[in-house]
Amino acid sequence: MKRQIIDTIENYDTIIIHRHVRPDPDAYGSQVGLKKLIEANYPKKKVFAAGTHDELLTYLAKQDEVNESDYEGALVIITDTGNTERIDADYYKNGAFLLKIDHHPDVDPYGDLRWVDTAASSTSEMIYELYQEGEEAFNWHMSDEAARLLFAGIVGDTGRFIFPSATNRTFEVASQLITFDFDRTKLFADMYEVKRSILHLQGYMYQNFTIDENGMAYLKITKEILERFDVSVSESSQLVGSLGNVKGICAWVIFVEEDDQIRVRLRSKGPVINALAAEYGGGGHPLASGASVYSWKEAGEVIEKLKALCASN
Repeated sequence: MKRQIIDTIENYDTIIIHRHVRPDPDAYGSQVGLKKLIEANYPKKKVFAAGTHDELLTYLAKQDEVNESDYEGALVIITDTGNTERIDADYYKNGAFLLKIDHHPDVDPYGDLRWVDTAASSTSEMIYELYQEGEEAFNWHMSDEAARLLFAGIVGDTGRFIFPSATNRTFEVASQLITFDFDRTKLFADMYEVKRSILHLQGYMYQNFTIDENGMAYLKITKEILERFDVSVSESSQLVGSLGNVKGICAWVIFVEEDDQIRVRLRSKGPVINALAAEYGGGGHPLASGASVYSWKEAGEVIEKLKALCASN
């Protein structure tokens, strides 16, 4: 499969890479890391990283401006995105060929060619494996910037290597990436810098979540609460794992209100939750997923369904 992907990359002069909405370090790491890897080995190709830029991830990279006309005859690659509803793109279907590279469950087998490895810690880890194939077969080389991005993606999706998704293979890949020339100390500082106001919101969360007898917990963060603590919707994502530290919680959902939707952030210590997220246009991993609802009534439905999952676990 990796050789087939490389052959496909070699056949196109223009390559546009997308990732999922509400990006995290692995989304940027795999997307822009792949872009930098291709540019390092095929300097004559035009390679774009497309999507709405998240200012919180500026320390990693920025997104390119891509026009509809750029897609004509182009190879489109989607990284780190399990289903089409979560692709951050306007014209991704307009290319000549669509390639999916992902480590989420393959609930939506889109694309003309797919490489899905749910055993990988992150899509960034998969991109490094693609590089290894290219190095062996085509004498590819890795740039320092590509290595930095892939390392950040792995760190982000493994929670600094403490999640069970971090395997022996993950540590082997990380040990290779840190041989390249980038500042790990600065990278970790940028990734885990926390505003004081976010810590205040975290304190509010610990005091105001609701938990039932089966360990299902939920919290609603309204626009007014975000304004009170001076925290943006994107910044609040840094706190999604906080309730996992509370004894007795089996699974939890945090709702964050925006102007036009309510973000649904689901996490679990046991029950599989990505199918629930998919019911509301979302997706993700079995124990970490996201979605959107458009009313507090819908949010109530999610709560009841998550309660049922915890009760049957």
